Amino acid sequence: MPTFKYKARNWDGKIITQEMDGESKEACISKLREKGYFVTSIAEKKSDGGFNFSFLERGVSSQEVCIFARQFATMIGSGVPLVRCLTILQQQSENPTFKRIITQIRTDVEGGQTFSKSLEKHPKIFSDLFVNLVKAGEVGGILDQILNRLADYLEGSEALKSKVKGALTYPIVVFAIAGLVVLALILFVLPQFKEIFSGMKIELPMATQALLGLSDFMVNWWFIVVPLILGIPFLIMNFFQTKAGGRIFDTNILKMPAIGMMMRKVAVAKFTRTLGTLISSGVPILQALEVTGQTAGNVVIAEAVDKTRVSIREGESIAEPLKNSNVFPPMVVQMIAVGEETGELDKMLSKIADFYDTEVDTAVKGITSIIEPIVIVFMGIVIGGIVLAVFMPMLKLVNMGD
Repeated sequence: MPTFKYKARNWDGKIITQEMDGESKEACISKLREKGYFVTSIAEKKSDGGFNFSFLERGVSSQEVCIFARQFATMIGSGVPLVRCLTILQQQSENPTFKRIITQIRTDVEGGQTFSKSLEKHPKIFSDLFVNLVKAGEVGGILDQILNRLADYLEGSEALKSKVKGALTYPIVVFAIAGLVVLALILFVLPQFKEIFSGMKIELPMATQALLGLSDFMVNWWFIVVPLILGIPFLIMNFFQTKAGGRIFDTNILKMPAIGMMMRKVAVAKFTRTLGTLISSGVPILQALEVTGQTAGNVVIAEAVDKTRVSIREGESIAEPLKNSNVFPPMVVQMIAVGEETGELDKMLSKIADFYDTEVDTAVKGITSIIEPIVIVFMGIVIGGIVLAVFMPMLKLVNMGD
């Protein structure tokens, strides 16, 4: 529980400065008011020394958030009061971090804040999409329906993410294992063969000489080479998480053969599903586009959505700026245009999302069937090449003996 340092005026006008523990700033202020104090300033006390072990805290998965939304919707729909729902969910949560966050939300709601405003304080757990949909549900008096839609959306998003991860995990794992095998051969196996070759009075083939030279270099400088080999992927991943690196990655991955097509379909499915869910829940179109852009997961898509939002503010339709972005397929643009004309944009977006979910399934199966033989051939060439380079001197010696 965080500690807050506050300055307040008590009942006889005296200024006091003290500290107190509380679930949130608002909870502390509420308790102080009950004591007759008038709070003039309050802030969470920062740690001034020692180690901070907050990074060891268990995170909150999207699956847990999805279950939270589904159970909340069921209870609200059954007439259970909001605070009581939060109490039940807090008690049954097995995740200490999520339990603490739900407690803070309940305290804020009890203090008079709206549910959406309370969720907004935890952006790492509840996205802008989640908060805006809840806000729309509060205004429209359909919070249970909105939370069910949210749960459906989160389940669909997780399924989509799992499909993409499944397609990309296999080759990454296989390449990593192949790399470790090659590294082990070069560092530990080849030096043993070098001693054998030194006793042979024959000129070693060029491939064998090159391999032994590489082995010598890596054995002598292993303390530099090994960290570089293991660290370069980490540095590349960190670079792609920066703004400039993210732009480079997002731009080029959409241009890659096979994988680029799959990622484009994933982006379209996510865009249409998110926008359709927001619009059908009563979120204004400009606000819906802003949230959709923020949750796009791809810089190129996000910029196209942002330009669309600017164009709509100037009086244009949604379809025209999407068409000009050259990011969305013509079929998607045409279906959105029809949805605008018929006044059923949310339903049309939902149909597009369903179609592209199926397309992603097909793309994942296609990529998996292509990648598997490529990976096997690559491993065979690399490891087979090393084995051949090792045995070539022996074959040469046998031929000389004959």
